[in-house]
Amino acid sequence: MEINNEIIDKLAGLARLRFDDNEKVQIKTDMQNMIGFIEKMNEINTDNVAPLLHMSTTNNITRVDMVQGSIGNEDALKNAQNKMPPYFVVPTVIKK
Repeated sequence: MEINNEIIDKLAGLARLRFDDNEKVQIKTDMQNMIGFIEKMNEINTDNVAPLLHMSTTNNITRVDMVQGSIGNEDALKNAQNKMPPYFVVPTVIKK
């Protein structure tokens, strides 16, 4: 596949990007290198290779989701510097 300025302009338009002529030359070179690499990978004979679903044979280790007790509001607020029960009072982070 040959990369030309028309393809670069179309991709740039889809991505809402603008490139000057020097950038287009660099992008064209990079894309041709990527396509060349993919074409080289397509030459690999994979006839006797089984399909691979995952890179690792490790399975997820899960645990039972058990309900556990938690502390109440009074205990949670006990050491808070600023509080307005049942809430913690924190400095404003987002200004309107």
